[in-house]
Amino acid sequence: MKWSEVRSIYPNQFVKFEVLKCHIKEDKEFVDEMAVIGPVADDEATKELLHAKDKILVYHTSRDNVVLKIRSRIGLRRVYKE
Repeated sequence: MKWSEVRSIYPNQFVKFEVLKCHIKEDKEFVDEMAVIGPVADDEATKELLHAKDKILVYHTSRDNVVLKIRSRIGLRRVYKE
């Protein structure tokens, strides 16, 4: 299902879905197709997102597109001397 279809079925609310197709451009991931799991109540959206795994997302339909910023995980290592 396309995001425009999801927006028309579930206007102005959070929706939980699985990403089926996406593409990456520079530092952003654009979701092209999704399988809707269902609407999510406003007060449950953060909890649902935190418990989501793999390709499951919670996103608000007020947004024109589903765009995710890709963050690289840069870690610093420290050498401990005994």
